[in-house]
Amino acid sequence: MLLLALDTATPAVTVALHDGTSVIASSSQVDARRHGELLLPAVDRVLAEAGLKLDAVTGIVVGVGPGPYTGLRVGLMTADTFGLVLGVPVHGLCTLDGLAYAADGTGVDGPFVVATDARRKEVYWALYDDPRTRASEPAVDRPADIAGTVAGLPAVGAGALLYPDTFPDARAPEHVSAGALASLAAEKLAAGEELEAPRPLYLRRPDAQVPKNYKVVTPK
Repeated sequence: MLLLALDTATPAVTVALHDGTSVIASSSQVDARRHGELLLPAVDRVLAEAGLKLDAVTGIVVGVGPGPYTGLRVGLMTADTFGLVLGVPVHGLCTLDGLAYAADGTGVDGPFVVATDARRKEVYWALYDDPRTRASEPAVDRPADIAGTVAGLPAVGAGALLYPDTFPDARAPEHVSAGALASLAAEKLAAGEELEAPRPLYLRRPDAQVPKNYKVVTPK
């Protein structure tokens, strides 16, 4: 097994290679505006670090969000393209699940919440019983609107750090890592579990909208 994992659902552009036992190479950069510029060089970098070629990859793992429309599509389209060219399966994983999995061993053991920045003064979030078990569907809300639901729970993710009034017990990790996604995927595949389809989890409409009542201009 050689999994190539990537995620662009958050400001982190993150890529990793996993050989079925452990992460053998990884790269992460935080830049919310340069997903398209940074992703492919990061893939080249991890392959070079591992001393491998792209055709050695046997499967692709991609974070499906939730996340903003533009950044999320960069990772998903790249994963689909690699899968098509290489003729290998493409597996989707919830980005929040990757963050939860990475929280294992950091002191977050019991129920907790994962929250990422959804912009517009909102967070993408979900509840977890433990680092491997999600207890609620991913959602997008204003922090104040979920304060009662998450009260008293530790929280991980950049969204938690942004809103300390709602998430007073915010902890690492701040951003998702492709290494955590790859490790979670390898664990699930080894157990015979079926992973998600690589389809985007947007939860809301894109920021860019077609103007209403726009004037159509046609040549005479």
